[in-house]
Amino acid sequence: MKSEDLIRVYSGSEVSVLYLKKELEENHGIATLTKNAFRAWVAAGFVAGLPSITDLYIQEADLKRAEPVILEFVKNNKE
Repeated sequence: MKSEDLIRVYSGSEVSVLYLKKELEENHGIATLTKNAFRAWVAAGFVAGLPSITDLYIQEADLKRAEPVILEFVKNNKE
């Protein structure tokens, strides 16, 4: 994956992001990348009860195929 071609398509709890990641990769063949800002805070020594927010990225070229899957996921999984 080229980082300059990545776009963030979803942010949420680690559990919901991992579920959507699995759906995109296993059922639709769309490669994903996750980033968890909380882990960076922990590594820096800041752990003041911040919630773990995880971002899900895909290649911009896969957006058209991923969009219906993501929209359906958001519709059925309000956080």
